[in-house]
Amino acid sequence: MTYDTLDVSRDGRGVVTVRLTLPETHNALSARMMDELTAVAGVLGGDESRVVVLTGTGKSFCAGGDLRWMRAQFDADAAGRAREGKRLAGMLQALNTMPKPLVVRAQGNAFGGGVGLCCVADVAIGADTALFGLTETRLGLIPATIGPYVIARMGEGRARRVFMNARRFDASEAVDLGILARAVAADDLDAAVEAEVIPYLACAPGAVADAKRLARSLGPVIDETVIAATIDALAARWKGDEAVEGVGAFFDKRKPKWAK
Repeated sequence: MTYDTLDVSRDGRGVVTVRLTLPETHNALSARMMDELTAVAGVLGGDESRVVVLTGTGKSFCAGGDLRWMRAQFDADAAGRAREGKRLAGMLQALNTMPKPLVVRAQGNAFGGGVGLCCVADVAIGADTALFGLTETRLGLIPATIGPYVIARMGEGRARRVFMNARRFDASEAVDLGILARAVAADDLDAAVEAEVIPYLACAPGAVADAKRLARSLGPVIDETVIAATIDALAARWKGDEAVEGVGAFFDKRKPKWAK
């Protein structure tokens, strides 16, 4: 398959690198990118690949949801908002349940949905210069569809340090919160990712898939009911006045009315 927002390459060992290729928008999650990530997760989940590495191009790993896509939801009807919420939630669940090890290589900043991508990975390694944040509430939104994966990764107590206040934090704190397994110098990032990849190549692929499935079943439940609740929560925010004000302020390059 060919992709408009991704570059997918495979080495001779069966290690596949999926690269987000929209640096001009800081790899923000557009509708097309979400669809392509869902599709590539399905393809790689069923082929002979052994490990999947997800990374970005440019200064950012992923800046979260594309705000132009979000703004379009303000004029959508209830069915349209639900459909787009399912698009985002479906992408996250496809990556989370892909029966292959998923390693995130966060070469740059990760905000909102970018943090969500780190949290659906089996392990995330980041550059020590990268910044992170669940920045949705600054826009009048909430980290809804990523929420189950964020809580599963961090635990409720640690998540509540950053889940509601939209503050940015450095890679060291991202490690402390559990978002990243390690933060390393940019020059060491490839070696650190390779160190995570190599052990899997000595393991039975079917056993790896079954072990991942078991680990997920023993952790917090992220089923259709939970996912539907997050979609409803996101859709409710999209039709509220705060989201219109917050996203509008971003595009107008001004502070929203609640900012002090």
